Amino acid sequence: MKDKPLRIGVIGAGNNTRKRHLPGFQAIDGVAVTVVANRSRESSEKVAAEFGIPSIAGDWREVVASPEVDAVMIGTWPYLHCEATVAALDAGKHVLTEARMAMNAREAETMLAASRKHPDRVAQIVPAPMTLDVDDTVRHLVQAGELGEIREVCVTHTAGQHADAGGPLTWRQNRELSGMNMLSMGIYHEMVLRWVEGDPESILADGAVFTPRRRDPESGLEVEVAIPESVSVLARFPGGARLIYHFSGVESGRPRNEMRLNGSKASLRFDVAGQKLYMGRSGGVEEEEIDIPAERRRGWRVEADFVDSIREGTPVTLTDFETGLRYMTFTEAVWNAIEQGG
Repeated sequence: MKDKPLRIGVIGAGNNTRKRHLPGFQAIDGVAVTVVANRSRESSEKVAAEFGIPSIAGDWREVVASPEVDAVMIGTWPYLHCEATVAALDAGKHVLTEARMAMNAREAETMLAASRKHPDRVAQIVPAPMTLDVDDTVRHLVQAGELGEIREVCVTHTAGQHADAGGPLTWRQNRELSGMNMLSMGIYHEMVLRWVEGDPESILADGAVFTPRRRDPESGLEVEVAIPESVSVLARFPGGARLIYHFSGVESGRPRNEMRLNGSKASLRFDVAGQKLYMGRSGGVEEEEIDIPAERRRGWRVEADFVDSIREGTPVTLTDFETGLRYMTFTEAVWNAIEQGG
């Protein structure tokens, strides 16, 4: 692939695909987005015209089967990730799929098995982006022992997108489209896995749907809301560190969005919205902002990473299918704990 153009076929051109992936691919020399299949012919034509894509497909399977496509970008909601990924790998295509990886752990296992069946094909998941500029610094501080023994991992992410009981159903609340994915939990757990070794061993969880029925904007019908609008999790890592999560879509007013690592020597607090990292020393009440030099800030380079893995054989790190299975296994465990009453 080093000496020939790389042709990308796109399945699903939602907001993130239009905002990041299409411009990202089109900015790379020798890469061309050649075909797009969106949810309707009309929307496919609109995206193709906006981004100068020469061809549209009437169905996602046409993209997978096309001999004019070397790699497939799957930008749909989770409901299609597994089927389209397996089909694309079996057709000899490289795959970049939008997060969340799948609907549940079983689908994630199927996708991982398909990627191992085709080790010469690149299989990558779009990474959770919010900590990309701080991950290297946080890992360095943890591994250097600056925090001491990690005692708590605390994440809070709240907003009011589901507070209005009269609001319509969104795709994130629709289990047929999102599966077991709840609010932003999977995104944040993926980022925590970059900072902390191991996977939680035990889980307690509680969730709630406060508006049990909402209007589906596509059908116009009142339908059941099956995905929690608020989720709280208590878990433990193998070394004894506690994991404390709270995610809510019913908190009106100013959102809260932070991640904390509390250690025996110091604590780290990442203000996600403000993209600022702070450290507080044990016994103190003040925090100091950590200056992160440019060389430690990774930034968004998802499309370039995907292309480099195809052309140069660079290993996939953000995010590989093994990591996707880890966060989908955690997601399903939380779902099951809620269903079983804790």
